[in-house]
Amino acid sequence: MNVFYEEDGGFKVGAILADNDTSLQVEAPHGKRSKVKASAVLLRFDKPALADFLEGAHRAADEIDIDFLWQCCGEAEFDYAALAREYFGHEPGALESAAALLRLHGAPMYFYKKGRGRYKAAPEASLKAALAGIERKKQQALQQARYVEQLNAHQTPPEFTPLLHKLLYAPDKNTIEFKALDEAATGQHLSPAHLLARCGAIPSTHDFHLNRFLFEHFPRGASHAALDVAAAPDDLPLADIAAYSIDDAATTEIDDAFSVSPRAAGGVRIGVHIAAPALGVLPGTPAEAVARERLSTVYHPAGKITMLPDAMVARYTLAEGRDCPALSLYTDVNSSGEIVGTETRLESVRVAANLRHDTLEPVFHEAALASGVVDHAQGVELKTLSEFAARLAQARLGGPQPPQRAEYTFTVEHDRVTIGRRARGSAIDNLVSELMIYVNSTWGRELANKNVAAIYRVQSAGKVRMSTAPAPHEGLNVAQYLWASSPLRRYVDLINQRQLIAATRGETPLYPARDATLLAAMRDFEVTYDAYAEFQRGMERYWCLRWLQQESRDKVTATVIRENLFRFDELPLVVRVASAPELPPDTTVELTVSSIDLLDLSLHCEFVRQVGGAGRC
Repeated sequence: MNVFYEEDGGFKVGAILADNDTSLQVEAPHGKRSKVKASAVLLRFDKPALADFLEGAHRAADEIDIDFLWQCCGEAEFDYAALAREYFGHEPGALESAAALLRLHGAPMYFYKKGRGRYKAAPEASLKAALAGIERKKQQALQQARYVEQLNAHQTPPEFTPLLHKLLYAPDKNTIEFKALDEAATGQHLSPAHLLARCGAIPSTHDFHLNRFLFEHFPRGASHAALDVAAAPDDLPLADIAAYSIDDAATTEIDDAFSVSPRAAGGVRIGVHIAAPALGVLPGTPAEAVARERLSTVYHPAGKITMLPDAMVARYTLAEGRDCPALSLYTDVNSSGEIVGTETRLESVRVAANLRHDTLEPVFHEAALASGVVDHAQGVELKTLSEFAARLAQARLGGPQPPQRAEYTFTVEHDRVTIGRRARGSAIDNLVSELMIYVNSTWGRELANKNVAAIYRVQSAGKVRMSTAPAPHEGLNVAQYLWASSPLRRYVDLINQRQLIAATRGETPLYPARDATLLAAMRDFEVTYDAYAEFQRGMERYWCLRWLQQESRDKVTATVIRENLFRFDELPLVVRVASAPELPPDTTVELTVSSIDLLDLSLHCEFVRQVGGAGRC
């Protein structure tokens, strides 16, 4: 005697070796013996042979019309044996009974299992919905196969065009478009982005990286909506000075300018004048909402995305030939070069000129300062400012500083990049940076002394962070460092300027200590500012790789940083070279550039030879 029984959700057969009423000892066709509960047995049979039973039952089950079977069973719960009798029209044999059970069990959309050997027909509406789902999946599978075929032929399916950004930057892995892209890319041993590039869906590698950034940080686009530009108060006193800004030629957000005026008591009065957009970007206005959302201007070699709309920048930038609203810090310096007093004013400032690096650098440099003559219309003022900045640096740092690594400038015109190299620590750099450190640390001290809440830049143990508590910035060696000198470009500076204006006017500050709005803005700014800086670094790397291609540079010189890490001598580019031997830091080597990937922003270099440095043989 043989049995057909259910075990672990499946059906098995076996020959009975021993029948113990509540359990059976059975032997499977392949010889394995096992113990089976009597309640699991669905039927007993002698014929057909045990070895042929399951195969025959499955063949018979495949011949049963599932739709007809569903129509036969009615709405009530039923036993499989009863349905088999009705379907076959006679007392079914063991093979027919098993076939009916297999067919019922294998069609869960048609029949719901209610117990061992018992089922209930699915309601008509549920069955139709399930069948429609199956058909939909079938059509999706066919569509996916067509997508894969097109992608394998390096053709972009037309349906992909409106979905490209999502597929590239934030794919929904449950969509057939992604599944097809992933399948085709895996089959070709490519990343999805590289496959789409081969299909012509990424015509610009630059736009690929830019659009990724915009997709994440500017989902509604980078352009500004039209906004009303609030004018500054017309009752600001006009300062009796002429101010001059110093910026590179492309700067439109001119935040700072300087002035030098003689003092009646001897010495000079030095003014640092910061644009005052806080007078127009008022809390609760659309302009405030835009600044709060963007938090900073975004810079990259081929352009920028301004924090404030162009019209507002134009209203408050320190443009030459205009009287501009400004928050000014005046410092009185006696004839001995000592600071004898400071004063902060909210006023209107006449900007006499916007000086630009490219025209200023040829005449304003260390050699000119050493000779005592700066051949420029503002040469006397520049010399005075430079001497003041030098005294500030001496007091802050206590002596000359070691040379700093060069910085690079990027100019992109008509998709062609020019990368310039300039040494840090020039006369212009020292003047501007020192006066910015001075104004930010001085205003930070003023707000701290008045117990006015503000956002500070703090550095301790080498880690830089934002804080609402004044604390030292060890890298700059100042007791506190406020960010307030770039309010056209940074939201934190705009917040701090509001606090400074209130303190200057003797008004209640907008943000009290531990204000939730202030803390939230600080946290959001820190995260966003880091993301913007990472994007800028990535785009600078992109244009460095483009420059190597553009200039057909397959050989470069580089300097060892440590182990197999090298810094290019002509570019702000760092690369690991696995083939390089162990060399001391600062060793100069020659490398070959063997491959560049503008999508991954990667390049592969090989070591050629050592050409200089401490470790030269």
